[in-house]
Amino acid sequence: MMSKLVNLIILLPIGVVLVLLSVANRQSVTMALNPFNASDNVLAVSAPFFVYIFIAFILGILLGALFTWISQRKHRKTAKSSKREAALWRAEADKQKARSTEVSSARPLDQLPSS
Repeated sequence: MMSKLVNLIILLPIGVVLVLLSVANRQSVTMALNPFNASDNVLAVSAPFFVYIFIAFILGILLGALFTWISQRKHRKTAKSSKREAALWRAEADKQKARSTEVSSARPLDQLPSS
């Protein structure tokens, strides 16, 4: 419930701002991709300005996620090795538990020869 409320508090204003930007920036804008000749229409794209804003917003999110994922590599590596080590220790503990039940059921203490 709390995460839904936080998402609502964060995502609702972002959505409102994006809608307002798209309504306010409906004019068609030509983006020239040829740095030497801006009037070259072969390497030019025309779209409403809010499309460029959305593309920049989406690229920012994707690049931020990518760099965060790359920077957390060492933590994922540590977690993976810890998980592997925990599995080995768990297997060892199960083996020791089976051995102790095997030893205790093999010969009760009251049946041991007395000296």
